[in-house]
Amino acid sequence: MNICFLMGKIISDVKFDFVIGNNKYLKNGKISVVRFKVELLDENVVNIIGYNDIADFCYQKLDKNYNVIVEGIIKTEGYIEIEDIELK
Repeated sequence: MNICFLMGKIISDVKFDFVIGNNKYLKNGKISVVRFKVELLDENVVNIIGYNDIADFCYQKLDKNYNVIVEGIIKTEGYIEIEDIELK
């Protein structure tokens, strides 16, 4: 597992979705997903994804141009999965 800490500014809209299914991993048949892009201090752009409680928090509290600190896991698919996030 690769854990990373990133600091940057949200540069896209915070997109919130539900995935509905009958999979045993889905809580009550639903899972909430949030997606957005963060521009790091070195001007690289990173795709960020969060699930369930983190997704709900991000959707309620975050918006474009907010500065954030993200703790996450680097996924081989090319994005960071949020473990924790704070407004800066």
